This record gives sequence, structure tokens and C-alpha cells, in this order.
Amino acid sequence: MPQADTAIASIAVPRGCTNLKLRQLSRAVTRHYDAYIATTGLKNTQYALLSNAVLFGPIQPSELAARMRLDPSTLTRNLQPLIAQGWLVQGPGDNARSRLVSATDQGRAKRAEGQRAWKQAQLALNARLGPQRVAALHALVDECMAVLDLGDDEPA
Repeated sequence: MPQADTAIASIAVPRGCTNLKLRQLSRAVTRHYDAYIATTGLKNTQYALLSNAVLFGPIQPSELAARMRLDPSTLTRNLQPLIAQGWLVQGPGDNARSRLVSATDQGRAKRAEGQRAWKQAQLALNARLGPQRVAALHALVDECMAVLDLGDDEPA
């Protein structure tokens, strides 16, 4: 086998734990974004939640959790600081058992501030990794998520 074919074959064989590698990458990317978002007084998770509430609200918490791929209890816990800051409100829904999450005017302003910091973080990451690598990463993540969403091989 020619040397180039050997190199390709060795790349195609996964080595190590995929979960560990993804978590390491996720932590590194999170630290990068946190450095920019922190200037707004938000955490990454808070910015993401606030953005989704602005974009899709008023929205039921269960639908918001599904959109964000969060466990409902995690969403409930993460909503509390944003409600306490006055950036989100949780009010009545269509019936007595449902609730709706909405952004306040303060929340929309905080989201706009966070969005400016996020944009700087994204541009800096693009510059550091290269736009082609970032685009390839996005495509690969989207493809993997689509395959994993099929859930055919999930244990019972």
C-alpha cells in the first residue's frame, strides 16, 4: 500500500474516546466565547437561552427545551437567573396548566449587547481556526446530529 493510502487509512480509524474529544473541544470553544460574552455580564448558556427566548417567544418551556436540546429540568434551573434579572418573564399560557416564557424589553436589550460580543467571539474564532475549518466543522456537526437524531441504535 502506498504511503499516502496508509496515512488515509490510519486517519479513518477512530482512536480514543469520541465523547472525551468532543468535550475537550467544547470546553475550549466555550472558554473562547466566555471571554467575550462575560463582558456583558452573561454566561454563554444565559446568552443562548436569552437569544432563543427573544427569537421564538412567547414560547412554552417544553418547546424551548426541545429547541435547545436541553433537559426540561436544566432549562427550568437556567431560566431562574434570567427571570431574577428581569430579562425574562414566565407567564400564563393557553390554559391553566401551561406557561409561556417571554423576553422583557430589558432582556431584548441585554440580548442585543450579548449578540455584539458573540459576533466578536465568532469572528475571532473564524480568524483563529480559519473560515474553511469552521464551515467544515459546522457541516460535520450538523451531519452527525442528523444521524444521531435518528436514534435507531439507542439502548432501550
